[in-house]
Amino acid sequence: MSDAAVQADIAQQLARMEALHEVRILLAIESGSRAWGFASPNSDWDVRFIYAPRLPWYLRVSEPRDVIELPISGDLDINGWELRKSLTLMQKCNPTLLEWLDSPLIYRQDEPVMTRFRALAREFFNPAACWHHYFSMAKGNNREYLQSKTVRPKKYLYVLRPLLCCQWIEQGRGPAPMLFQLLVDEMVRDAELRAAIDTLLEQKRGADELAEAPRVPALSYFIETELERCTSIAAAMPAHRAPPEAYDRCDAFLRDTVMAG
Repeated sequence: MSDAAVQADIAQQLARMEALHEVRILLAIESGSRAWGFASPNSDWDVRFIYAPRLPWYLRVSEPRDVIELPISGDLDINGWELRKSLTLMQKCNPTLLEWLDSPLIYRQDEPVMTRFRALAREFFNPAACWHHYFSMAKGNNREYLQSKTVRPKKYLYVLRPLLCCQWIEQGRGPAPMLFQLLVDEMVRDAELRAAIDTLLEQKRGADELAEAPRVPALSYFIETELERCTSIAAAMPAHRAPPEAYDRCDAFLRDTVMAG
């Protein structure tokens, strides 16, 4: 199926969910390797969305389910978070949510609502929380996937990307961008490492998801030394707490958005 046909199917699925669950989708984006910029020919479509139910949903004694998930169908994986859940995660500076807000592939968006949402997210950005998230991700993926003589190219990228995100945050640039190419362009200055990453990206974009290749010395060296460096500075990452009035603005935003629906 062509990309255009898949995206048309995604649009139909989103419209069907709105009608079935009586919700308003505020943002729907691509969250996986297609949004990171290194999809393989057979990469899945990972669609994530934020939605607002109608007012009666909020006026219940028992807490209703705050996630909508569709059964995975072929290469299509679609699920989303309710608005109040999303705002709660935003206040905790959830890196996954921040990535959704920065996705370059947007399927649906309520522009005024999401402009306000993104402004709130900037107030709650906590460098320490995001940095530790990416550092933990890099350590875990390295330990799990990069210890053998041959590795899957996508697993190299799943360690490189969070390590470059750590560097981005360390430099005070704010939330790390979703596009891997932007991270590489801004963070990688070593010519040998850059050449190895460029080759890796070519392999990933043209290879089957299951293809394996020998380990690359330049990539392995960077990962090992960067993990060691990050371990030495982990305790020094600065934290940030949003002012009390930012929480009031979140409450007002939730009320305004739900009442507008």
